[in-house]
Amino acid sequence: MFSVLSYGRLVARAVLGGLSQTDPRAGGGGGGGSGDYGLVTASCGFGKDFRKGLLKKGACYGDDACFVARHRTADVLGVADGVGGWRDYGVDPSQFSGTLMRTCERLVKEGRFIPSNPVGILTTSYCELLQNKVPLLGSSTACIVVLDRSSHRLHTANLGDSGFLVVRGGEVVHRSDEQQHYFNTPFQLSIAPPEAEGVVLSDSPDAADSTSFDVQLGDIILTATDGLFDNMPDYMILQELKKLKNSNYESIQRTARSIAEQAHELAYDPNYMSPFAQFACDNGLNVRGGKPDDITVLLSIVAEYTD
Repeated sequence: MFSVLSYGRLVARAVLGGLSQTDPRAGGGGGGGSGDYGLVTASCGFGKDFRKGLLKKGACYGDDACFVARHRTADVLGVADGVGGWRDYGVDPSQFSGTLMRTCERLVKEGRFIPSNPVGILTTSYCELLQNKVPLLGSSTACIVVLDRSSHRLHTANLGDSGFLVVRGGEVVHRSDEQQHYFNTPFQLSIAPPEAEGVVLSDSPDAADSTSFDVQLGDIILTATDGLFDNMPDYMILQELKKLKNSNYESIQRTARSIAEQAHELAYDPNYMSPFAQFACDNGLNVRGGKPDDITVLLSIVAEYTD
């Protein structure tokens, strides 16, 4: 249940911890491609249970789904967490999240997106699902991350409780905000049968929290579903990221797998005070232990890109 997703010829001269302030590109707006950035990305994930056919087309762990796509202008990746409650109505929750992510991936590869507008990718993809001739029912959170090659800016859109964090110099310098209607009920895109419209919770892609900021060579970007963040606090994630010694694929693979495996193990520890359990206690519930869930981790490093 492990795969590597990497695109383009990436020159891994990144110094982990960030770009030196004396780098000649630091203040420049050069026109050539020599200063473009790219992402070296690996993925790892675990389904909550190991059902037959768990690893579906594309990168799909349980009801989670993800994609990594390359375009000449940008690297784009995303994660989505299918809402498991649909299983009670005979609907496979992974179909919605998987189709949403595959559609986003295709839009990027076709160049039908603007790097500075990740919400647009989500909106167009969701509209395609709504117009599908074969009805697709379900709900999903979604997080889209776009690295604009030439501007060195990261543009993000996060709807719900999946998310991302950016680590520089061993510290979290950017983090997505979790969107919840109330405890354990995240914002989500939904398609409901006509008789259930207005009853099923459904948010607009425009409700996604959007951010834009500059990144540096060597920045680490971790994008994941709530199965990670509900079981591992930031300090544990940072401890694992210290094992990342360079930006070659093998090192990123090992670290992504180590993070996913630790979260998976903690999810089934009944005595562990997980972030989810702490959040539950803050909401007046007496909860302890990890939170068994699907886990998807995309681990990326910003490196120099040459085409």
